[in-house]
Amino acid sequence: MASLVHHVTIDCADTYRLGSFWAEVLDSKLADDDKPGDPEALVQAEGLDLLFIAVPEGKAGKNRIHFDLQPTDRTRDEEVERLLALGATLVADRRRPDGSGWATLADIEGNEFCVERSAAERAARTAS
Repeated sequence: MASLVHHVTIDCADTYRLGSFWAEVLDSKLADDDKPGDPEALVQAEGLDLLFIAVPEGKAGKNRIHFDLQPTDRTRDEEVERLLALGATLVADRRRPDGSGWATLADIEGNEFCVERSAAERAARTAS
C-alpha cells in the first residue's frame, strides 16, 4: 500500500487567523479546540485537511506549491470578489475576454493561490 496524504501543512505566523481565513474560503471551520495563540490550527474541509503550524520565519519567496480553487456554487469572478472581501489580494489577473483563464490571489499572509472557472462555466463554454 502506498502512503496517503493525511493533511497539507502550511507554515505561518498566526495559525488561528490564517486558519480562520481558509476555513471561510472552504466553507468550513477550525477544529473545536483551536484557540488564538495556539501553535497549530486544523481546518477539515470536504476532501482536504489543512494544518497550520506557527513558525518564527516569514514567507521568503514564491510558493513552491499552491491551491487551484474551483467555485462550486458561483462563478469564478464572483468567487474572486468574495475572497477579496475576506482579505485576499489580487496578485495577477490572468482572466481573458473569452472567459477562460484564472486569477492569482494571495491569502492574508501572502501565500498565492489561483481561482479557476467553475464546472458550470467550463460546461457552458464547451456547449457553445
